[in-house]
Amino acid sequence: MGFCINDNVTWVGKIDWELRTFHGEELSTHRGSSYNSYLVRDEKTVLLDTVWQPFTEEFIRNLRKEIPLEDIDYIVMNHVEGDHSGALPALMKEIPQTPIYCTANAVKELKGHYHEDWNFVPVKTGDRLSLGKKELVFIEARMLHWPDTMFSYLTEDAILFSNDAFGQHFASELMFNDKVDQAALYAEALKYYANILTPFSKLVENKVNEVVKLGLPLNMICPSHGIIWRDNPLQIVHKYLEWAQNYQENQITIIYDTMWNSTRKMAEAIAAGIQKVNSDITVKLFNSARSDKNDILSEVFKSRAVLVGSPTINKGVLFSVAGILEMIKGLGLKNKKGAAFGSYGWSGEAVKLINGELEKAGIALLSDGLRITWVPDEAVLEDCRAFGRKIAEELA
Repeated sequence: MGFCINDNVTWVGKIDWELRTFHGEELSTHRGSSYNSYLVRDEKTVLLDTVWQPFTEEFIRNLRKEIPLEDIDYIVMNHVEGDHSGALPALMKEIPQTPIYCTANAVKELKGHYHEDWNFVPVKTGDRLSLGKKELVFIEARMLHWPDTMFSYLTEDAILFSNDAFGQHFASELMFNDKVDQAALYAEALKYYANILTPFSKLVENKVNEVVKLGLPLNMICPSHGIIWRDNPLQIVHKYLEWAQNYQENQITIIYDTMWNSTRKMAEAIAAGIQKVNSDITVKLFNSARSDKNDILSEVFKSRAVLVGSPTINKGVLFSVAGILEMIKGLGLKNKKGAAFGSYGWSGEAVKLINGELEKAGIALLSDGLRITWVPDEAVLEDCRAFGRKIAEELA
């Protein structure tokens, strides 16, 4: 059923309590998610976005309880991705002539997704749709995070419908940011930014600054996933600006995989060496084969430096290390430093390969790395601690 945002705006989306992965299996969603669709009533009525296709029947059934479908005058698609447009084909079978307002890129993408030529109305930044006493103002937001993305701003009510920007994968019946656990909310908001929006950080910074400079009053930000920002909504805008500017905390993240615990022992000794020099720095260790990959990436995003370790296997690195390095490379991180380490028996290529991947990821190397043979004894563990101390001194 719908949930009243205010006297004119009703949430008509779906809370997905069971969702545990997103983008296929690419992104973990430990706290579930929601697909936020909004119904705005004035002299005209507009529906903003829909829900993911598996919830189509439920969405349309609940939408009918809010309004006769033929009374929907306009549909706005802020973003084409299937979690927002999935119910659109079924809805358009019910109201096939309803105009769909979206960007020109969205027209092409919707046709590419659903192979239908609906009543599209392409819009660009500054275009307006009159609803009567209020208007929707459209703001293109290309590559936040698809080429088609846009925001819609509701005048009078001063609500920004921001689609994926400012959202989180966070299922909660409480709906509003002032009602939920703040640490959990910000952890999910940062995870969402780190894993999805980091590659577009410069575009995020430019777009957010552009919107801020418009000087529009802002009472609420209604994203398309997770919690609605009504208490000081600009707080998440300021956080996005902070995260977009080569963000880092006083942290080092150590990522490793291990076959017979030699590389694990190295990682732990390196961590001890770092903390011997600087007890104020946060050091987090992750076995990449046993830890959630997106949680690891969130910590890398927060870090000043990332250290990556693997034993050598078949002249390469372990599978999980190769995978996490590929994901780090895709984020396009800036202003990070790194180093490699690992144990080996006879060929020992892993450290050199990790160094190469770190450099491809734009991460500046702090050293040539640390290689040891077989199982570390106390003398070798002291070498690892010394390696950690040197890393900490380099970052001082």
